[in-house]
Amino acid sequence: MNSNYYAILMAGGVGSRFWPMSTQDFPKQFHDMLGTGDTLIQKTFQRLSKLIPKENIFILTNAQYRDLVFQQLPGVTERQVLLEPAMRNTAPCILYASLKIQKENPDAVMIVAPSDHWIEDESKFTENVQQAFEFCEKNDALMTLGIQPTFPNTGYGYIEYDKSATNDIKQVRQFREKPDYDTAKSFISQGNFLWNAGIFMWSATSVIKAFQFHQPELFQLFEKGINIYNTEDEALFIAENYDKSENISVDYAIMESSVNVYVLPAEFDWNDLGTWGSLYDKLDKDTNKNAVVNARTLTEDASGNMIRTKADKIVVVDGLKDYIIVDKDEVLLIFPKSKEQDIKQVLQKVKDAYGENYG
Repeated sequence: MNSNYYAILMAGGVGSRFWPMSTQDFPKQFHDMLGTGDTLIQKTFQRLSKLIPKENIFILTNAQYRDLVFQQLPGVTERQVLLEPAMRNTAPCILYASLKIQKENPDAVMIVAPSDHWIEDESKFTENVQQAFEFCEKNDALMTLGIQPTFPNTGYGYIEYDKSATNDIKQVRQFREKPDYDTAKSFISQGNFLWNAGIFMWSATSVIKAFQFHQPELFQLFEKGINIYNTEDEALFIAENYDKSENISVDYAIMESSVNVYVLPAEFDWNDLGTWGSLYDKLDKDTNKNAVVNARTLTEDASGNMIRTKADKIVVVDGLKDYIIVDKDEVLLIFPKSKEQDIKQVLQKVKDAYGENYG
């Protein structure tokens, strides 16, 4: 394997739209959401390790998830786990990790990948990342993988690329916010729009230069620790300085304002597993189009439901269509799939009524 290849595995999110399975104390990336035997973070680590040396995969997560990371990825070392003492979105943690990696290996190229996505054709994923790495080794480029849209989805951001490009790798014209339905239909009809999957590739040199140019204050904050990174004093420096950083995404911080941005249309099936409905889409269905994880079911006049319980629990459903049914510990959720975007608000109501322990 190429020792210059690195990964930053993003594992700090809460995944509140997957409540009650995903909670503040035990978020979705640490669950076996599809009933495969592996959690999402384990699947992502395994996928990345087909191209990247395992010791070069860094896990970025919130400090409260430290023990979960080591339980689920027992082969990783303290060096590989970067703990955020405060939630500050994706830009600060990516800059922090990139400075650490560049200090260790100035020739590093890296992928930034969410820990909670589902990718079926892993060999195609590896091929696409390899192609992107080779481009980044030769060019000062900030790259992303774009997903071919299959319908006018209003829940994703879009990437517009230069139509005149004849190569596989396209120059990005602009990033577009989550559109309304008519705008999404217009994007797809134009033929040069991709879903933004939040998967990035670049050399350590290119990404740090972009931060230095577009985010000088953020760069200066973390660059102060350059002599401390990869030493025993690093944790104290981060504890004292991290929460001073701006709460900003890497998209806003550097991608949307840079001119050297490229996209490779991905050749693999992808799902961001952002909601119970997206999980339903990826699961096998019974004859009535119910998707079931772990449960043993008896259904009558019930179809299109997403059902998840602990292993082997018997669930009887009569007369429900297109519902989310999730049983976890002290919480039972029975909720229309059509209202799944409201689960965040429901979670807050539950916390207000019964206490923070339920979220």
